[in-house]
Amino acid sequence: MSTPIPAPETDAAKRVLPPKPKAAALVALSFTLLLYLVELADVILPGDLDQGGIHSRELSGLDGVLFAPLLHAGWSHLFANTVPVLVLSFLAMAAGIGRFALVTAIIWVVSGLGVWLIGPANGVTIGASGLAFGWLAYLLVRGIFNRAAGQILVALVLLGVWSGMLAGLLPGQPGVSWQGHLFGALAGVLAAWLTTRRSRKAVPAAAGNLEG
Repeated sequence: MSTPIPAPETDAAKRVLPPKPKAAALVALSFTLLLYLVELADVILPGDLDQGGIHSRELSGLDGVLFAPLLHAGWSHLFANTVPVLVLSFLAMAAGIGRFALVTAIIWVVSGLGVWLIGPANGVTIGASGLAFGWLAYLLVRGIFNRAAGQILVALVLLGVWSGMLAGLLPGQPGVSWQGHLFGALAGVLAAWLTTRRSRKAVPAAAGNLEG
């Protein structure tokens, strides 16, 4: 006899809000605080931490992929990224902090490598906006991949609120890394597809375990 029921991981993948909102809010606030501490250190300490960002197509600048999202070109740059980072990172924890860590790692690395490959020469790319675009794209498409009406509704709301961000995907704005935004968004779609595929594979495995 077999009684297939939805796998717990599949149900978790269709959540709209984090299962532990206080913990998710703490993670989002802690990451944002880290960005402010790094910017404060850049102001106080001698030298220029921003030079640790991504130097496109230079092997010596490849390690900037790891540090660029933590660096900002002044307080105004950081202020502009603060609300998107707080809100989008919180919502991206709907499937749990572990899933969020995986999604963020994919966005972090793919967006950084994209900038390193096709970013502007003789310049340094920094900022957390690539992460913000990645989380936004992830939230926009996960509902389609998960076939979850609630997530699709949230995606429509986010699209209405942050539709202006989409202009950052196109070249032409001085001082704006459209490459980081574009590859961040593509990485968000990739992360949504990979994590959804993983959840779907859990369904037949769970149903098979109930046969007897």
